[in-house]
Amino acid sequence: MKTILIICTFLLSSITVVGQGKFLTKQGYTSFYSSTPIEDIKADNNQVLSIIDTSSGTIAIAILMKSFSFEKALMQEHFNENYVESDRYPKATFKGKILDFETLTNKESKVTIVGDLTIHGVTKKMEIQGNINSTEEDISLNGDFEIEVADFGIKIPSVVANNIAKTIKVTYEFDHKPYQK
Repeated sequence: MKTILIICTFLLSSITVVGQGKFLTKQGYTSFYSSTPIEDIKADNNQVLSIIDTSSGTIAIAILMKSFSFEKALMQEHFNENYVESDRYPKATFKGKILDFETLTNKESKVTIVGDLTIHGVTKKMEIQGNINSTEEDISLNGDFEIEVADFGIKIPSVVANNIAKTIKVTYEFDHKPYQK
């Protein structure tokens, strides 16, 4: 929990507030899914921190890698120790901007989010599609996208290479509320 507070403080200080304010969730959801003919692997994380600055449309997201839960404990152990090396790279982050945020209305809209995704110490520019519903009390954001495991320097041992997809589907759901100091 202390780590989440430190990350929250870091992300809040990295977004400059001018105008309307910030919306935050500490219980955002993200998952990833790997499907191969041999095995499907799914992991869920309900401890995702996400902050949106409504004056600029900027968004920052932090995900503790050890908070992903798997169906099998051995998968979780291999994920943290061998693949993403969670002790060395404890979090994944995204810092970016929701394009045309200022034109959104109080109905669900399609959005494009551009920014930098950092996983396993490697940062890649991303363009992600999503759905947003923005009101004065709530900003809901959800969608999915795919990443290539190799793009983030994650090495899969040849012994299990056929069990893990080269392309992983990532799903996200965030329900932001106005940030109260």
